[in-house]
Amino acid sequence: MFEFGRELRRFLSGEPVVSLHRDGLTGGDAALLELLDLRLLINEARGADVAAGRIGNRDQASRLLESAVAWREVARRSGDPAALRKAAANAEAAVRAFESVHRPACVARAKAEQGLCALLGAELFGDEGLTAAAERVLTEATAASGVGAALAAAALAGLHGRAALGAGETPDQSAAAFEAPLAALSAAGRANPAARLMAAEHRAVRADLLALAGAAARDQDIVGHGVREAKLAVSVLDCAIEPLTWARARAVEGAALGLLAELTGDVGVAAEGVDALASALEEVAREHSPLDWARMQAGLGQALIVLGEAGDNPRAFEQAVTCFDRAELVLRDQTALPLRAQAASGRATALGRQAELTGDLAVLDAAVAALKMELCRLRPAIEPAGWAVAQLNLARLYETRVEITGRDDGGLDAAAVGLATAFDVFAELGMRSLTDLTLQALERLRVKAGVA
Repeated sequence: MFEFGRELRRFLSGEPVVSLHRDGLTGGDAALLELLDLRLLINEARGADVAAGRIGNRDQASRLLESAVAWREVARRSGDPAALRKAAANAEAAVRAFESVHRPACVARAKAEQGLCALLGAELFGDEGLTAAAERVLTEATAASGVGAALAAAALAGLHGRAALGAGETPDQSAAAFEAPLAALSAAGRANPAARLMAAEHRAVRADLLALAGAAARDQDIVGHGVREAKLAVSVLDCAIEPLTWARARAVEGAALGLLAELTGDVGVAAEGVDALASALEEVAREHSPLDWARMQAGLGQALIVLGEAGDNPRAFEQAVTCFDRAELVLRDQTALPLRAQAASGRATALGRQAELTGDLAVLDAAVAALKMELCRLRPAIEPAGWAVAQLNLARLYETRVEITGRDDGGLDAAAVGLATAFDVFAELGMRSLTDLTLQALERLRVKAGVA
């Protein structure tokens, strides 16, 4: 399917043409995986498993690594824990196989893949133990040289940046730590298309960290830096042949613009963020990557909330609810994903603001009912952060009802109980920004209770 493109690439780059038959549609070229929809990608991963287990395979380690890369992409698009386990197991086997033939640069690449699998698991399922495992193996990989070491260093910079954000710190050092690995990946990308995609992807990660850090510090310059980084990541990609990486980077750009609009109140910037996320969705079909599609729908819903806030536009909140409902089509069966809780909270927020602007209590009641159902589904012992965020949003809806009706029918007391519990959870988890938001909400309730 992609053989002509591979041979043309070899010819233009001066690589020797090899006559060895390669399995699958991509022939082990990771840069071509994103052209496959999810069904074809699963078949490609299975084919890589078969190739890795074939008797007489002259490079089993490389086939194991190719299989790990394919299965991780399956997990990233589907949220399937079984696919992620396969990816991690094959990456570990590849490490052992490369070590047995003394190929240190390839060992580093396989260890980087192990670390990326662990980071994906932490992102999808909120498992902090996986974050610690990723840090250990990525640190080991950075001791070598080559693409694998650069990839591990970039992933490690992202990990440290997220940890700094979670602790309420500005991840300045982590953002600077991206410079050397991004330069190395970009240089390798001249001959290795997969390395070029890695560079763009981790530049988008850095852009996201900068935007979030700037929003937390209320610093427009830092958020603006994040926007520029995201635009740079998008500019080096071609949406025709790199649709998923391009769409992911464009979605980061849209989210960063939304954060900038929250700080400035600029309707034009908010609209630009909505346009960026809408254009990202145009390149990603639900069948191609269900989880990316759902994440971008939820991101578009959040951008529409920002647009609605900037312009006091009830229609924007209505459209946001539609986006969150679309995301739920994919996420309703993904009970373990924190993204589902985030989408449910976003939907409740959009309905609450719509009710606040229109004075429609029926809309508000629908939002309260939906959030209560989400709270019943969430497991506080396993998903404490998601459960606490839902409590925070439910309290805001109770508060909105009092603002609309001018009377309290017991909602403020219920909100205060939920907020007190959420405060304890956020404080225990060290989530400083959410702890501050909860404290502010409790203070507002005390004022309203005194007035009532």
